[in-house]
Amino acid sequence: MKKQFNRMKQLANQTVGRAEKTEVLSDDLLQIERRLDNVRSVCHNSYKRLVMCLQGQYGTEAEKRHKKLPLTTFAQNMQEGAQQLSEETLLGKMLETCGEAENKLAMELSHHEMQVEKDVLEPLNQLSETEIPNIQKQRKQLAKLVLDWDSARARWNQAHKTSATNFQGLPSKIDSLKEEMDEAGNKVEQCKDQLAADMYNFISKEGDYARHFVSLLEAQADYHRKALAVLEKVLPEIQAHQDKWTEKPAFGTPLEEHLKRSGREIAVPIEACVMMLLETGMKEEGLFRIAAGASKLKKLKAALDCSSSHLDEFYSDPHAVAGALKSYLRELPEPLMTYALYEEWTQVANIQDQDKKLQDLWRICQKLPKPNLANFRYLIKFLAKLAQYSDVNKMTPSNIAIVLGPNLLWAKNEGSLAEMAAATSVHVVAVVEPIIQHATWFFPEELDFNVSGAFVGQPAVNSNHLPAGGDYDSGTLERKRPVSMAVMEGELLRKESLRKIQR
Repeated sequence: MKKQFNRMKQLANQTVGRAEKTEVLSDDLLQIERRLDNVRSVCHNSYKRLVMCLQGQYGTEAEKRHKKLPLTTFAQNMQEGAQQLSEETLLGKMLETCGEAENKLAMELSHHEMQVEKDVLEPLNQLSETEIPNIQKQRKQLAKLVLDWDSARARWNQAHKTSATNFQGLPSKIDSLKEEMDEAGNKVEQCKDQLAADMYNFISKEGDYARHFVSLLEAQADYHRKALAVLEKVLPEIQAHQDKWTEKPAFGTPLEEHLKRSGREIAVPIEACVMMLLETGMKEEGLFRIAAGASKLKKLKAALDCSSSHLDEFYSDPHAVAGALKSYLRELPEPLMTYALYEEWTQVANIQDQDKKLQDLWRICQKLPKPNLANFRYLIKFLAKLAQYSDVNKMTPSNIAIVLGPNLLWAKNEGSLAEMAAATSVHVVAVVEPIIQHATWFFPEELDFNVSGAFVGQPAVNSNHLPAGGDYDSGTLERKRPVSMAVMEGELLRKESLRKIQR
C-alpha cells in the first residue's frame, strides 16, 4: 500500500514538473515500442476483415462448416431441381452436372478456409492478442518499476538535504533508503533487459510475421487452382450435353450450324413450311404477299423453333406458314444466297443478254456453299411448282421474286428491312425471277420434298416439267451450259457405258 502511495505521489510530482522523469529506454527501443502499437493494430484489423470474408462459420469442424456453406446449399438445390426435371431433359442434365461441380467447389472452399484459419488467422490473432500484449504488459511493468526507482531516489535525496540540520537517526534511514533505491534500480535494469530482449526478438521475427500474408496468398492460389481444375473437368462434359441436344432454336441460327446440329440436309422451317404449303397452300391467292395474323405467326415460329411435330393446326392457315418461311429466311445471320456472292449476283442482274445472264447465274449457283446450295435448290424447286398455279394464286415468278427475293439476298452493310428492300429489290428480282422460271434447267435433278421423311410423302417433281409459260427451251440452254459441266456429264455417261459393257 505504501509503495502504491509513493508511486502516485511521484507520478503527481512528475506531472506538475516538480520531479524529473527517468527514461530508461533507448531511442531504438522507443521506436520499436511505437512499431509494436502499429503492428498490433494492423494485425488486429486484418484478422477481423479476413474473418468477415469467410463463408463458413469460423472455428467449426470440417463437416459442419461444409454443410453450412451457401455454395453447398446452392449445389443441393441444383441437384434437387435436376431430380424434379428428370435427367432426360437437357436442363435436368445440366443441373445435375453443375450441382455436382458446385458441391466439389464447396468442398474445396471449406478446406481452403480451414487452411486460412490455421496458417493465417490463428497466427495473426496470436500475434495481436497475445505476443504483442505480453511485451506491452512488460513495458507497463517497467514504467511502474521506474516510478518506484524515481520515488526511492527522491526520498533518498530529500533525506540528504535534511541531514545537515537533523543528525539523529538519519544515517540509518539514509542507508535504508539507499538500499531501497539500489534494489529498485536493479529491478528496473532486470525488467528493462528482459523488455529489450523481447522487443529485439519481435523485430527479428518480422519476416515470420510477414510470412502469414504470403501464406494467405498461397492458400488462395492453391484454392483457385483446385477450383479451376474442377471447372475444367466438368466444362467439356457439360458442353457435350449442350452440343448433343438438338432441340435448339432454328430462327436466327446460322444455316450450317442448324443443319449440323439437327443432322438434316434441309432446314426444319424450310422443309416443314414447304410440306404444309404443298398440302394446302398452292392455290391460295396472294401467298407470300398477304400478311398473316401476328399471334398465329408467332406461335408457328415457336413450334418450328422447338422442332415440334404438332403442326396440324397450321395447315389451315397457309399465309401464316408462308410468313414463317419468309421470317426464317430473313432472320438468317447471313442470307441464303450469301454475302460473299452479293456483288456477283447484283452484277449479273444488269446483264441484258438473257442467255449470258442464265449462264452466269448458273456459275454463281455452283459457288454457293453446299448447305446453302441444297436449301436454295429445294426452295427454288418449290417456288417453281408454286408458280405453276399462278392462274389461281396470282403468284407468277416475277411476283414471287418481288415478295420473297429480298429475304434471300441483301447487302451486308445494310441496316433496316426497309433499307434492305429498297437497295436490293430491283437486283434481287432480276436474279431470282429467271432462276424460278428455269428451275428445271438450273436444277434438273428429281426432288422429293419430303427429304427427312417426317412429313406426308409428296410425289417427286418431274425433272422435265417447266413452269407454264416458260420462255426457254431446256435443250437449247443445255448446249450453252459451261464447258466444265458438259465435260463432267460426258465423263459420267462414258463411265455408265463402260459399266453396261462390263455386264
